[in-house]
Parts: sequence; structure tokens; C-alpha cells
Amino acid sequence: MDYQPLIVGLGGTTRAGSSSEKALALSLRAAEREGARVAMLAGPELEMPMYAPERPERSGAAQRLTALLRRCDGLIIASPSYHGTISGLLKNALDYTEDLSRDERVYFDGCAIGLIACGAGWQGAGHALTALRAIAHSLRGWPTPLGAVLNTSIPLFDETGACRDAAAAFQLECVGRQVVQFARMKAALERVSSLAEA
Repeated sequence: MDYQPLIVGLGGTTRAGSSSEKALALSLRAAEREGARVAMLAGPELEMPMYAPERPERSGAAQRLTALLRRCDGLIIASPSYHGTISGLLKNALDYTEDLSRDERVYFDGCAIGLIACGAGWQGAGHALTALRAIAHSLRGWPTPLGAVLNTSIPLFDETGACRDAAAAFQLECVGRQVVQFARMKAALERVSSLAEA
């Protein structure tokens, strides 16, 4: 069987079924169709105490988050645009990656990271995508070539989560596929390197 990378999705808002959560779910479904295993932590699942490095105790939600992040082969992050940047909910969740700073794989070193930004207008969503790219680079990840930017002032999703806009759906599916494809390329390269060393 082909290598099945684990792709973790983070995003959404405290409101279940938000546009960013629906966008993330669509992108993860594309990753699953590409042959990946997926896990999604969205909205309410990201509500956890403010990250405090000096306090080592972690909530159950924070422990689940860091356990998935340690195991993932790729990541998809979806954020709403709040005042020209990402949400505090998502930023706090990403701050917990500091707990991975002393791991053998530091942060997301070498992992593909797909990025999705949603905003009630192009300007805010564009700024949020720029912020997400800076965070991905800071965490040693590889942002995928395509980052999805969605203008949610236009109704994009129906009540079931299906995307009504072909261009938005294409972007989200492409992000999901690119994360899986990169994870597979990285795994193949590591196999070749280990054979060469044997």
C-alpha cells in the first residue's frame, strides 16, 4: 500500500461551522482522497488556556494538540482574518508548538504546511495569509506553493459545508493535495537516503 501520511488540520473559530472550519474540512477531504490519514482540530477544540511556557501543566486539549502535531507528516491551517491578521484562538494553539522545540524534529522542520485565510473582503484575508506564511517559516515548515484566500463576504458554502464557488473549491482542494504530495516526496527521499547509507 502507498505511504499514508498523517495530515493534521487546525482552524476555525469558536463558532462551530464557520467558513474557515468548512474550508479546512474541504481541504482535508481532498487530502484524504489523495490517500492521507487526516485529523481535524477546529474551533471549540482549540479553546485552551493561554500558552505559558513557565507552567508545564497542560490541559487535555493542549496535550491532544501537541500529540497530533508531533506525529503529523503535514499540516493544514485555516484562519479567519481578525483585524488584518489571524485569530487569537489559532495563534494561541500555534504557540503550544513551543513544546516541540526540543523534539528530535524541531517544530515542523521539513513538513509541508497548507495555508487557508478567510475574510469578509480580500484585503484582510490577504494579510492573514501573509501572517500564516511568516508563522510557517518561523516553525521551520514549508508553505505549499498555493495558499488559499477566500472572500467570505460572498456566500461560499451551503449549510452542509459544500462549496458553491468553483474557484474557492479548486484552491482548497489544491492545498490539500499539495500537502500530501510533498509529504510523500519527503518520505521517498528519506527512503532513498537511508538505502544509500546502508
